[in-house]
Amino acid sequence: MGRLTTSRRVTRITLEGVNRQRPDAIAVEEPLEIRVAGSPLSVTMRTPGHDVELAAGFLVSEGVLSRGDQFARAIHCGGPGTGGADGNTYNVLDLTLAPGVASPTPRSFFTTSSCGVCGTASIDAVEKVSSYDVSSDGIQVSAHDVAAFPDRLREQQKTFDKTGGLHGAALFDVVTGELLVAREDVGRHNAVDKVVGWALLNDRLPLRGTVLQVSGRVSFELVQKAVMAGIPILSAVSAPSSLAIELAERAGLTLAAFVRGSSMNLYTRADRIRVPSTTPAATEVASVR
Repeated sequence: MGRLTTSRRVTRITLEGVNRQRPDAIAVEEPLEIRVAGSPLSVTMRTPGHDVELAAGFLVSEGVLSRGDQFARAIHCGGPGTGGADGNTYNVLDLTLAPGVASPTPRSFFTTSSCGVCGTASIDAVEKVSSYDVSSDGIQVSAHDVAAFPDRLREQQKTFDKTGGLHGAALFDVVTGELLVAREDVGRHNAVDKVVGWALLNDRLPLRGTVLQVSGRVSFELVQKAVMAGIPILSAVSAPSSLAIELAERAGLTLAAFVRGSSMNLYTRADRIRVPSTTPAATEVASVR
């Protein structure tokens, strides 16, 4: 596995006149070329680590895989031009799918650490059809639990503690509140793909009865990844986009955002978030400016 962090000397200055040099921990970002049966599929910029989960989750998001038995194996490939500056050969991953699983269409461009749908051939191809229905279950989760999930995810972000430069994603069980898995990456979509890939490789799809907690904002692609994995509830500490809300509404996914401290905004399917019975129900109508 490649390095998660590297070190660089920086000059730190303050407005009080302090000027000194010191080493600084930096989150590593490197390209990962994903191949299927030897054919290039996509190149994504990612933080090294859990690459097989990342690739497996990516294929779930693309609608190629929906069950663990559809994934056969993965190997890192070496060879001329595949190593980084430190000589590692962990930046090319070749996947083998189970017999009968159709190979995906190669992406036209590479995927940056900020974009999970870059390179999709057409606008019509952006929204995928999920194998799972996230609207039909009758699950509920305590608002107290949801409010605690961001801090519990943050506790797992060890590389973020060193660098301040990684996004995080985690899965929680709605009944027990158990943290099932947490992953970090320089790309928010990669962190989610690693979580979904973990679920695929452990034959846990669809992820009914779980909450996906993310450390940043909610874009269309993160909602889509949740829907493709059968996750019914997505929680985020920051804002959702308009397209993310529209997709969540169409899919029947519960979208909670601005989950901070003791409050949160529920944009879709608020019935799944159970408010404490001791709290009087109240409705507040505010003007939108």
